[in-house]
Amino acid sequence: MSAKDFKAEAEVSESLLLRTFKIVISGMNAAGSCWIVLLMLLINAEAISRSAFNQPIIGVIEMIEISVIGIVFLQLADSLRRGVFIRSDGLYNQVKSRKPGVAHVMAITTYSLGAIFMALILWGCIPYFLSAWTNDWYVGVEGMFTAPKWPIVLIVNIAIFMTMTQFLIMSGAHCRQLIARK
Repeated sequence: MSAKDFKAEAEVSESLLLRTFKIVISGMNAAGSCWIVLLMLLINAEAISRSAFNQPIIGVIEMIEISVIGIVFLQLADSLRRGVFIRSDGLYNQVKSRKPGVAHVMAITTYSLGAIFMALILWGCIPYFLSAWTNDWYVGVEGMFTAPKWPIVLIVNIAIFMTMTQFLIMSGAHCRQLIARK
């Protein structure tokens, strides 16, 4: 196999890997959106039950508390990929129009720092997950409603890893564009 064939095959497999990654994080985003709909249905059912029958649904507040965290993290990586992540890009856009090479360096720096930040969060979250798992941490009031914390913490850990990976992918894309310019 020649170097040219090897490079072409590597690009195809890389794009397949990136496409698969894109599908996974899009699925995570969709799961977060579906979770919002289910949460809205639960809130409405609880409000109707409380008002009409004077029988509140136990545990709704606790489910909302843990759900919001899971929803936000599930949607992080895809929002970053689609360019709707919270950011201020006025300076970046001006630099990009005048000096594209400098803009690539700015983007590489920003996305690399984002990846480092996500790695630091993950470094702190993994021990938290292990403690939640081994010590059976729960949210809620014992005897009324309890839910284990570990599933949400696991979702957060996976989502942080995926967001870190998306930051690295975007940083790598800007590196390739910068190198191609030379």
